[in-house]
Amino acid sequence: MLYAIISQDVENSLELRKANRPAHLERLEQLQTEGRLVLAGPCPAADTEEPGPAGFTGSLVVAEFDSQEAAEAWAQADPYQTGGVYAQVSVKPFKKVFPR
Repeated sequence: MLYAIISQDVENSLELRKANRPAHLERLEQLQTEGRLVLAGPCPAADTEEPGPAGFTGSLVVAEFDSQEAAEAWAQADPYQTGGVYAQVSVKPFKKVFPR
């Protein structure tokens, strides 16, 4: 089943994001290689794709996992979570309707 992993950053998270980004991307690339990643990306703090020093406010990952528990375990082990980037992480079942 698909799960949406919705994360909210701590304030002023940009430097923490930079420090943990390579390991974070490695895990997402693994999901992609396995054919389980639907989409992933950050939420810019400004209304632009490249917010510069404004940084980001959180992230969204939609991926396939065997269970809610497996999705939650994956989210808790993410380098952005263990590295202090995220203040809060929510994992919810997700039903993809579009695109078909």
